[in-house]
Parts: sequence; C-alpha cells; structure tokens
Amino acid sequence: MKSTEANHETTYWGEPSVHNWRVSQLRRLGVSEATAELYADRVDWHQVARLVQRGCPPPLAVRIIR
Repeated sequence: MKSTEANHETTYWGEPSVHNWRVSQLRRLGVSEATAELYADRVDWHQVARLVQRGCPPPLAVRIIR
C-alpha cells in the first residue's frame, strides 16, 4: 500500500511572532513602544493588564510586574 502525503503549508509561530504579539498587547494597554519592546518577553502582560484595569498607570504596572 502506498502512503500519500498532502501538501500543507506550514505556518511558523516562532519567537519573533510571539514577541511582536506581546509587544502589541502591551502597547494596547498603554505601555510605550520602547518599554513594550524591552519587557515583552520578560513580563506577563495579563498581570500588567489587571493592574492597568484597576487604575494603575501602565509604566508603573510594568515596573511592579518586572
């Protein structure tokens, strides 16, 4: 019996894509571009979001979480 393989396009979800997505999430919360780029891979943006939603300024939220 001959095996067949379908040609599927592989989507690479490597680190640059994840980093860029995290930067966009932090930017959406009000974090500056430079700070978002620097901390995107170092902070949990969900925790930053919780603090911002409670009224914490975005720069302070990042400092608390880092």
